[in-house]
Amino acid sequence: QLSVVESGGGLVQYGGSLRLSCAASGSILTRYVIGWFRQAPGKEREGVASITNSGRSTNYLESVKGRFTISMDTAKKTAYLQMNSLTPDDSGTYYCAVAPVLEDTPYHLKEWGYNSWGQGTRVTVSS
Repeated sequence: QLSVVESGGGLVQYGGSLRLSCAASGSILTRYVIGWFRQAPGKEREGVASITNSGRSTNYLESVKGRFTISMDTAKKTAYLQMNSLTPDDSGTYYCAVAPVLEDTPYHLKEWGYNSWGQGTRVTVSS
């Protein structure tokens, strides 16, 4: 069984930075993707970024490109989401999820395919 745990959320001021961590443990395939998603109150959950476990392939939501960076520590099975230049629109609960994949190519940011989800970590950006 695969377990996924997020950490690193908190309160930050407009323009500030946070780094989120997503640690996967347990039974995991040789090739997989870790994705970050977020959900603001009253809004649907949206994919923010994804990375293959090799760290070679990434994908980003257009609105976070240039501000967020996803990275991977393959040995630790941990993905990180460095978030800079945060705005109140970035507030929400951030979830990470794992998807088994066959190829080391950029993976989509839709929820389907991701079959193991964490409980989420809250990010609040004050204006």
